[in-house]
Amino acid sequence: MSVGTIWVLAEATDGTVASITLEMLAKARELSDNVECVFGGDGALVATELGAHGASAVHATGDLAGKLPGPAIAGAIAAAISGGAAPVAILCGTTYGGRDVAGRLSVKLDASVITNIVDLTNDGGLVGTEPVFGGSQLVNTRFTSDKPGIFLVRPKSFEAAETGGGAATVAALAIPDLGPSGAARVTNSFVEQSEGPKLDEAAVVVSGGRGLGESEKFELIESLAAKLGAAPGASRAIVDAGWVPYSYQVGQTGKVVKPDVYIAAGISGATQHLVGMKGSKTIIAINKDSEAPIFGVADLGIIGDVHKVLPQLLEALNARG
Repeated sequence: MSVGTIWVLAEATDGTVASITLEMLAKARELSDNVECVFGGDGALVATELGAHGASAVHATGDLAGKLPGPAIAGAIAAAISGGAAPVAILCGTTYGGRDVAGRLSVKLDASVITNIVDLTNDGGLVGTEPVFGGSQLVNTRFTSDKPGIFLVRPKSFEAAETGGGAATVAALAIPDLGPSGAARVTNSFVEQSEGPKLDEAAVVVSGGRGLGESEKFELIESLAAKLGAAPGASRAIVDAGWVPYSYQVGQTGKVVKPDVYIAAGISGATQHLVGMKGSKTIIAINKDSEAPIFGVADLGIIGDVHKVLPQLLEALNARG
């Protein structure tokens, strides 16, 4: 039974829709017969891809160049709802943009937000499932008010899948007067340059932790990742230590990954890290401590010093060409 219309906040870069958006669309289709998207930008750029994943319509603000997207998108959604639009829920990805919109929308609608969602079910209304205590327990939460439910969904919680549908229709989403927030302008932006696959989309991820000993040794992780066509990742400990950028972090407060193969080198397996990678299809752990928690989730464990194991692994791979 359909729960009613669900709106999904669509995010895209250079016309390519973000994977988290497509994942949310897949789950929304299971729950509703009418799934629509909200997009900050030109809806025509994303209508075909969103339609192929089940969206029937895209409510688009039009070009936001130079503007702060969060205030504009949240203001437009709130104005639409005040004007009679009635989605039962608004799904936002747990991204910088998604959190910004959800927080602002919560204030404008005087509505609550349920964060860190890993599942959604229909039990006489939408119920969100969220892990607590480092993922050791799951809590089910529902909204009791008649306002749209705002859910922040964790990436990789659902599997994206096309429906074969045509392009979604595009409708204008008017931006109201935003007051002082609308006066802010983006004068410059920085995009971190990287090679190889993106961490949260890679089929293979090679992550390093404190067991590497020093920042220079992270080169072993990057070399192995390059050899395997993988993305390099890191534990929070070495990110906090300044060895690598935050964009490398895998874990509860970093990126959630679900690659085909996850290699954890010198990572003990603190709960915070396990939350971000335990959904990987095959986990390979390398650690000299046989009691390290990482071995509790590993499919293959190598008890050994990463400074010896990784060079030998690289040597073997290089020998194969």
